[in-house]
Amino acid sequence: MMGKSLRPLEGLLVVDFSTLLPGPLGTEILVQAGARVVKIERPGSGDDMRDYRPRWGSSSANFALLNAGKESVSIDLKSPDAQRSIKSLIAKADVVIEQFRPGVMARLGLDYEIVKQINPRIVYCSISGFGQQGPKRDVAAHDLNYIAETGLLALSMGNPDAPVIPPALIADIAAGTFPAVMNILLALYQRNATGMGCYLDLAMTDALFTFHYWSIGRAQASGEWPRPGGELVTGGSPRYNLYRTRDARVVAAAPIEQKFWDNFCDVIELEDEFRRDEARPAATLHRARELIGAKDSTHWTRRFAGVDCCCNVVRTLEEAMDDPHFIGRGLFNARVHGADGAEMGALPLPLAPVFRSTSETVSHVPSLGGHNRKVLGDI
Repeated sequence: MMGKSLRPLEGLLVVDFSTLLPGPLGTEILVQAGARVVKIERPGSGDDMRDYRPRWGSSSANFALLNAGKESVSIDLKSPDAQRSIKSLIAKADVVIEQFRPGVMARLGLDYEIVKQINPRIVYCSISGFGQQGPKRDVAAHDLNYIAETGLLALSMGNPDAPVIPPALIADIAAGTFPAVMNILLALYQRNATGMGCYLDLAMTDALFTFHYWSIGRAQASGEWPRPGGELVTGGSPRYNLYRTRDARVVAAAPIEQKFWDNFCDVIELEDEFRRDEARPAATLHRARELIGAKDSTHWTRRFAGVDCCCNVVRTLEEAMDDPHFIGRGLFNARVHGADGAEMGALPLPLAPVFRSTSETVSHVPSLGGHNRKVLGDI
């Protein structure tokens, strides 16, 4: 039984100018850890995510999951009155996060050089695709473009004759949201020691190169660059591959270490002549596909159960969310409430159980400008 979650960021004030995914998901993590997040939105339409489908009551399901528990202030940042109000809010804040194209906040008179004069303790985080400096800083792009630009897509898209789009927004979340949260917390820790804030220039393309750790190391050590579909983790080995079953499902097999490989070979009854896969990897891969393809997924689920071979049948999201393991860990306990009374499960966030929302936690989705009086009245 999990007790009440800890909220280590209680008392922290975050002013959030970001929209869509990377920044809002980052501040959603902060708000669920106890921070107060004031979301600044343009009048009339607000965050573009508000209009995304599917609809959930009077809101967007996407917007609801990414912004529950925040306060919304709808204000025209070009207005002199708005400028005074926002600067007064920033003077009390701990963190500012923005996701505009480079130069926009400067044109609004809200860039770090201005803000640090108002509040020297501010941690100011800018998330962008290519960073605030460099030849590509103004290039328009989305997640797919960022992973294409950094070589990651080349290793993950499969056969160029029928390329596959990755199902997850890797740049936005893994190279945008997570580094933003990590660096904000590092900056706050440093501020505790020095009393001074700092500026964080976070480029999603910078962080994507971290995913190339093995290929960068290989290239520098041996001079050999990775081949799409030709390496251990890109489909070139039978020890890390996907195998189709007779009933058109897929086995995910990752028996990389020898002890797991031996168990895997025993389970699928791979003949001795194919077990030394380093000698003839293509032949071993072909034979393993034949053996696994001759049986249904239910057969392989039973055979892999209790065997240390790092193999399982690929599950749908629906199946995964119905798994007693994930349910038991409390991933889906917290709820989100809409302004019109609608309710759904909150987004599971990458927080340890001690910080995770409990079944008692209910977050409300802010209506556009719903906190203008509260926030601006405080000012």
